[in-house]
Amino acid sequence: MSSSWTFKQNKVFENALAKYADTPDFWQNVAWEVGDGKSVEDVIRHYAKLEKDVDEPALKEMLRHYEELQNRAGGSSSSSRGGSTEAQR
Repeated sequence: MSSSWTFKQNKVFENALAKYADTPDFWQNVAWEVGDGKSVEDVIRHYAKLEKDVDEPALKEMLRHYEELQNRAGGSSSSSRGGSTEAQR
């Protein structure tokens, strides 16, 4: 529906990606959680844009550095959603 996303919608979207990661109706669940008239197609497009943004070299380097810091601190990071196969869920 709408192509613009508010800060709040983005946060709900990001949280929903993690919350519903292994559910059978992943995209439907994410769209439902975001609400505000966002369709499954809207959230898939938004995810594809996020993947593209993450694909930028500077951002990849920043994420690599963040993961190294997390590993040193004893944490783990799951910043990747698995590339284009995720968009096919």
